[in-house]
Amino acid sequence: MATTAPDQRPAALAAIEADTEAVGFTMSCGEAVGRLLRALAASKPGGRFLELGTGTGVGTAWLLAGMDRESVLDTVDNDPACLGVARRHHAVDPRVTVYEADGGEWLAGRADGTGPGYDLVFADALPGTFTHLDEALSLVDRGGFYVVDDLARQAEGLDPEGHQLEVEGLIGDLESRSGWELFPLLGWSCGVLVMVRR
Repeated sequence: MATTAPDQRPAALAAIEADTEAVGFTMSCGEAVGRLLRALAASKPGGRFLELGTGTGVGTAWLLAGMDRESVLDTVDNDPACLGVARRHHAVDPRVTVYEADGGEWLAGRADGTGPGYDLVFADALPGTFTHLDEALSLVDRGGFYVVDDLARQAEGLDPEGHQLEVEGLIGDLESRSGWELFPLLGWSCGVLVMVRR
């Protein structure tokens, strides 16, 4: 059973957003993407989920809102200030494990094909999208989702033209892969792409 009704925001979200503003983090998961994540998580009872780029735990809150009690979530980030916010709000939930690690190194250590995969990988950081893509995709089980956002926006200080070229390269790469169904939603929210492994 999900922890929130479909028309509600996760209970901890307002407090997380206030703490996020206090630490000056500006790249949190938007509400539209959050609602998509909650729906996808709800479609996988007893599922295993991976979030690359915890940030302050906004996306984490949406994923947890869609997960049932038997589901588990691993979330990875290397920013201690952001993770401090995420841990403060999510540490009491036994379904979530927070890893403070470089996302690329974390992926490289788990993409050997020997461990369990995931029903959904939410790539909200450079590792798993513009770097270490093969490793991230290798962790998605058959019937599972790969979700990437922020394809239409970039972090402050980054070159918009350079970001657009990276996005075009990523989409071209993903479109060329067999064994996946691709659903680009580039004009929606902050620019989202969903893939399902066949």
